[in-house]
Amino acid sequence: MTTTTALETWQPPSEFAEQLLERYGLTCPPRWGTPRRPEWPSLGPAACRVMEALGFTPMPWQRYVLDVGLEINPATGLFAHREVGLSVPRQQGKTQQILALMTHRIAAWQRQNVVYAAQTRGMARQRWEDEFLVTLEGSSLAPRVRARKSNGNEAILWTRTRSKLGITANTEKAGHGPALDLGVIDEAFAHEDDRLEQAFSPAMLTRPMAQLWWASAGGTEKSAWLNKKRAAGRALVEEMWATGHRPSVAYFEWFAPDEMPRDDPATWAAALPALGHTVTEAVIRSELEKLDPGEFDRAYLNRTRKAAPPSDPNVPKQHWPNLADEQSRPGDELALAVDVSQDRSTATIGLASLRPDGRLHLEVVDRRAGTDWVVPAVVRLRQLHRPVAVAIASAGSPAGSLVDDLVAAGVDVPADKERPEYGHLVVLRTNDIVEACGQLADALNQGTVAHIDQAPLTAAVNGAMTRPVGDAWVLDRRRSLADVSPLVAVTLARWALLTRGPLVREDYEVLDSIY
Repeated sequence: MTTTTALETWQPPSEFAEQLLERYGLTCPPRWGTPRRPEWPSLGPAACRVMEALGFTPMPWQRYVLDVGLEINPATGLFAHREVGLSVPRQQGKTQQILALMTHRIAAWQRQNVVYAAQTRGMARQRWEDEFLVTLEGSSLAPRVRARKSNGNEAILWTRTRSKLGITANTEKAGHGPALDLGVIDEAFAHEDDRLEQAFSPAMLTRPMAQLWWASAGGTEKSAWLNKKRAAGRALVEEMWATGHRPSVAYFEWFAPDEMPRDDPATWAAALPALGHTVTEAVIRSELEKLDPGEFDRAYLNRTRKAAPPSDPNVPKQHWPNLADEQSRPGDELALAVDVSQDRSTATIGLASLRPDGRLHLEVVDRRAGTDWVVPAVVRLRQLHRPVAVAIASAGSPAGSLVDDLVAAGVDVPADKERPEYGHLVVLRTNDIVEACGQLADALNQGTVAHIDQAPLTAAVNGAMTRPVGDAWVLDRRRSLADVSPLVAVTLARWALLTRGPLVREDYEVLDSIY
């Protein structure tokens, strides 16, 4: 059965990837990216020549980002973007690109003030001295620069332009003093607030060609500033494609959403723009084997690492990964169930079906925003698959409000619950739900279920918490760390299949013997 994927991660139009392939040979376009305006001039090619002089061959993704980030508005002669955000996995060449950007700035203009910031001032100093300065002094550009290494006054000076590249600390006073022409915030995942941006911005106000660049791989839930910037950048890019409005912020993010398996080379090819250039599949596979899955996801798929949820002993989630079977398919007999999230923002239709080998197949069949789509979808699925039952929780649960609409649409409650027919609606009361939750926990412990590792269902299992009902328990929507409606849906569907299936079959067997 095909699952509807209406909630999958946003993707740009196909012409975006086509433009990047044609113009740059880039086979790994960003998930969110500001497109190049070919009719506008750019200093990107000049920055790429600096990169080559530093000893690095610009990769397609680097040329694209520099081209767009350094676009010039022909009407004003100024940079088209005052801010450029770059969210890209680790080991993709971000540091070399940043060095080329900063070196180009101090080489191209007189008396420019460029400031670099990392996690801490100590980390910025280490990168400045061990990477930036070493690279410059080992390149053909070495005769044109000199270094000032005194503590607190570090700078790489371009002798002809008298421009300088310095470092700063991650404090409210960072960037105070002379006007700032280019501020670079690297490793943005380590910044838990916007103090550095707030310090840089006033120093840029009087500089018409000033830019703020920030760059980082994915962070954690504590990476407040990075997470805010990523959300804002995504929104700007999506709005741009929807409306045609071009903001003064350029944004680029390479990212593999949760629905893409971490061990699939196709996932790596979609998230790692340096793959095939400076990084190989063999290296990434080695990283996968040695790293914690959450850290691999953060470093190489650019996913935000979430804190491990507290354990609930009632939900044996430790067995869930071992029950995944991508080849699992529903059998001939199945049951459907509907559930709605606590805030009613999404609804889910789940399925349970008995496989020929005796295991129960669990699947999210449909999951979309809102609830207005649910009743027509249930009616269609009921006609297509003739389920033994359609299950839903009673009033008091978020889905209970759909019962009357389902009945009005012809999904009837049997007059005699002991003699249901195929496709009848079964409304679970509290005791039924308690029974269904306990039965699913037993099935997980005993290994008698199978699933196809769908991201919404797996997230629901991992984030599920429970609350007591007498001496038993049910899933708790309020305390759960994820939307548990996918898990509730398959739990109810499994219960309906096992409790209503025999009654339906028995009734039809009697009818067959008569006729």
